[in-house]
Amino acid sequence: MVRITRFLAKLVMWFVGLCLLLVLAFKWLPVPVTATMLLDENGFTRDWESLDNIDPDLVAAVIAAEDSKFCSHFGFDTEAIEQAMAENRAGGRQRGASTISQQTAKNVFLWQGGGYVRKGFEAWFTFWIETVWGKRRIMEVYLNVAETGIGTYGAEAGAQRYFSRSAARLSPDEASRMAVALPSPKKRSVTNPRGWLARHGNSIERRINVVKGDGLDACVYD
Repeated sequence: MVRITRFLAKLVMWFVGLCLLLVLAFKWLPVPVTATMLLDENGFTRDWESLDNIDPDLVAAVIAAEDSKFCSHFGFDTEAIEQAMAENRAGGRQRGASTISQQTAKNVFLWQGGGYVRKGFEAWFTFWIETVWGKRRIMEVYLNVAETGIGTYGAEAGAQRYFSRSAARLSPDEASRMAVALPSPKKRSVTNPRGWLARHGNSIERRINVVKGDGLDACVYD
């Protein structure tokens, strides 16, 4: 029993040490590849770019579309989580409440899909990247590893694919169309959105100036 306890203690220590090593390394180094990329049956194209080379309109559009409280929470939007749980219990359309920080933790360190085990690891890594990386780095990594199309990852590869230009030179319309496609990039059209998706994109485009004017993106540029 003592040997088992010691083995488990060492295993936990090794796990924690490896996690912290990866978190510290990726605070400075580009994330070379993710499990989602490796498992993508379409292969993957990506181009890592500094946040300085990504249009601020895309940052604002992503915050407007994905996580308006990005700069004010510490990785978890408790209000959104409670609302999602209430709606799910009521039998409505299943919805999530993942923040940009949680999505970044999942994309970089874990795998797609649900389950309590993955959610637990997601919370663990979310805490550490919020603590070690800070908001600017989280946004930079997110915009470089998020799936932006079939076999396409990151803002730069997405901008080149859809608009044949750098992510540093996106128009508000282009930025908003990329942002609203992020939750389901294999199904949502960026170049020819229709119906609800087109209306949602127009709404996010209008909110870009709200995000900037209200300083909802301020933590990214501090």
